[in-house]
Amino acid sequence: MSYPILDSVNSIQDLKALEEKQLPALCEELRAFLVEHVSKTGGHLASNLGTEELTVALHRVYDTSKD
Repeated sequence: MSYPILDSVNSIQDLKALEEKQLPALCEELRAFLVEHVSKTGGHLASNLGTEELTVALHRVYDTSKD
């Protein structure tokens, strides 16, 4: 499966450089990535789902290397 937005994010600076309208698509790609990989390797999925938006928002708002 292809994750064009997720594949372009390699740092916090890359995340902050995304346009706001790209963020929902990034979160969808994160969910799809998690589902795809957990279905192959096994593990707990539920705790990861629903945190994509929160994690993306925290990294966009705060300087996580300092805050």
